[in-house]
Amino acid sequence: MPGKTRTGWAVLLGLSVLVLTAGCAQQPGAAPQDLAAAALADRQWVDLSHPYNQQTLYWPSSPSAFKHGELDYGMTEGGYFYSAYTLGTPEHGGTHIDAPIHFSAGGQTVEALPLEKLIVPVFVIDVTAQAEADRDYLLQVQDIVDFEARYGTIPGGSGVLMRTRWDRYWPDARNYLGDDVPRRTTHLHFPGFSTAAAAFLVRERQVALIGIDTASIDHGPSQDFMAHRVVAAADVAALENLTGLQHLPPTGAWLFALPMKIEGGSGAPVRVVALLP
Repeated sequence: MPGKTRTGWAVLLGLSVLVLTAGCAQQPGAAPQDLAAAALADRQWVDLSHPYNQQTLYWPSSPSAFKHGELDYGMTEGGYFYSAYTLGTPEHGGTHIDAPIHFSAGGQTVEALPLEKLIVPVFVIDVTAQAEADRDYLLQVQDIVDFEARYGTIPGGSGVLMRTRWDRYWPDARNYLGDDVPRRTTHLHFPGFSTAAAAFLVRERQVALIGIDTASIDHGPSQDFMAHRVVAAADVAALENLTGLQHLPPTGAWLFALPMKIEGGSGAPVRVVALLP
């Protein structure tokens, strides 16, 4: 197909393999939906998203937080139950996606993010030990090189997640962000991607997506947000405030990150799940 990206082919190939693998165990003539169901039957889904509620954490400078208001709740005059609510949230809080336009004037907005960049094979680089020793740890290019020496070169079109186990502090703002003073953003402490590591992933490895289980892909002390700027300039989206990355293997899983489709959005809440091998 003209214009099909390398990632697009990877998505099609990966999902096709799931179906074909199941087909080997099915009788000839089995319906496609039966083959797909069998392919997924022995695979585990992992939810990598925090729920949105009154404890959801936002950047300290955020003017508001999550709001969920009741419109109706209870039995109706017609004799049936009915409930409905309003909701409100800044784009960047909780488990969310940063679209490239967040830090790049010409970058893609949320609704324009291609699906082949949101459904990807995923590689998980574990720096839990380094983060335990240094709250402000920055992922280094050497960490990526060491990972590849053990698991193979990260292919283009993949997703790369940085695992720090920072989600164990959620939703304690003081421990998670390093500071709980409202509006103050100069005393934050948590791990992130170094500028060099971010550049290596998007330029040398041409990954489709990156993510982390902290509040930002830039570490807490950053005031220039270079990791964001480098990634956005490459039209790569980023996932922040992930959770449960310890349940993923270093390689072999598939990531599904489908955000609320906000037209013109610089970010959006996202339900992130992984399909284990």
